[in-house]
Amino acid sequence: MHAQTIKKAWLFLATIVFLLAWARPTGSQEPQESIEGPQEQRILVLDVAGPIGPATRDFITRSLERAATVGAEMLVIRLDTPGGLDASTRDIAKVILSSPVPVATWVAPEGARAASAGTYILYASHVAAMSPATNVGAATPVAIGVTNPSPPGSRQPAEQDAAEADEEGLTPAEMPADTSSRKAINDSAAWIRGLAEMRGRNAEWAEQAVREALSITSEEALEIGVIDLIARDLGDLLDQADGMVVEVNGLDVTLQTRGLAIEMLLPDWRNELLAVITSPTIAYLLLLIGIYGLVLEGYSPGALVPGISGAICLLLALYALQMLPVNYAGLGLILLGILLMIAEVMVPSFGVLGIGGIVAMVIGSIILIDTDVPGFAVSRSLIAAVAAAGSLGLMAIIWFAVKARQRPVVSGREQMVGASGKALESFEERGEVFVHSERWTAVSGAPVREGQRVEVTGVEGLTLDVKPLED
Repeated sequence: MHAQTIKKAWLFLATIVFLLAWARPTGSQEPQESIEGPQEQRILVLDVAGPIGPATRDFITRSLERAATVGAEMLVIRLDTPGGLDASTRDIAKVILSSPVPVATWVAPEGARAASAGTYILYASHVAAMSPATNVGAATPVAIGVTNPSPPGSRQPAEQDAAEADEEGLTPAEMPADTSSRKAINDSAAWIRGLAEMRGRNAEWAEQAVREALSITSEEALEIGVIDLIARDLGDLLDQADGMVVEVNGLDVTLQTRGLAIEMLLPDWRNELLAVITSPTIAYLLLLIGIYGLVLEGYSPGALVPGISGAICLLLALYALQMLPVNYAGLGLILLGILLMIAEVMVPSFGVLGIGGIVAMVIGSIILIDTDVPGFAVSRSLIAAVAAAGSLGLMAIIWFAVKARQRPVVSGREQMVGASGKALESFEERGEVFVHSERWTAVSGAPVREGQRVEVTGVEGLTLDVKPLED
């Protein structure tokens, strides 16, 4: 029996690994083009499509390491993103700035965008390029968590607000209303201005993209010096980049990109797995599976399958959540909700604990991921499905409890009262009777003859009070 259980557990785990290994992240694409050339030098190209997160950071970091190992002439990042997480974006910018291989970020294909986090990556790159009909900008940082507005009575005077707004080049109406947002915007504005000055690009517009969420087309970006060139395709990009002088780790490097071989980089199995589990919806689902698996193992020790799978899923969820902007209050509410629903099974609260658990779990699930960045939110449909399943389970528990209360008592002292039996002998006060297939000592206020039916009217210790029944 245990051997079969272990076999099922391993089969279940192998299925999970297989599905995660073959699930492709949103940002991966198959190579669209290849240009032949000498194999001694090459251009590495990778595609980044979708939100910028931990998986994107890992992919770009590993690609830059490979580019340095093979001595690539340049690494091209083909970018199309609506934005991403601040921590991942900063890490990507750091590895680009310290890369010994020049990096060209190319917003492509036509219709793509480098919004929010993509703007910072574009500014950090040695070569900034865009395809026609693309756009860049809207780099205002999204507020994370609960803002901390100034308490009543502590708001700065209007004159001080106006002076601060004038110092930052804004109108008082454009100033953030709370301290947290103001700090985040000032920090991001200083960061992107530093990147722009380092690469010799338009710093004024970069700061406006942060403070005013401005967005411009590729033609406008080229005209005002936000990017270096507009390229229709990869070949056009390499032709225009050939001969450009860029600064790499303090040294001027002249790019020689014409006629080189193109090598497309695709995510490996580790990056594929990371892209899957760092999806907030998948991480949330793994968290629930892990907790419920351990709970089921506690209810039925030795089952192994729920315990092993639950432990693995829980560890994967914790690994993913530590890489995401998690609101620990939301995580605590989820755990509290599950504990309350478990307590509902053990404590007769008539649904109070269960309802409280569902409410806590739903609220915790909604606020679990502490950001409004597109693509990094737990699916509301999944939360609704989990809440519906929990509600149905709670209703089932209450229904079974009500049905159990309506059943007649089948054991104990109360079950004996009203039961009928047969006298084993004739007696007037005390004798032996046979009730529920057991021999009992009984007392009666009326004479009882052998074989007569009797009814139990009370129980005193191990003695029954009976009365004779008419034949």
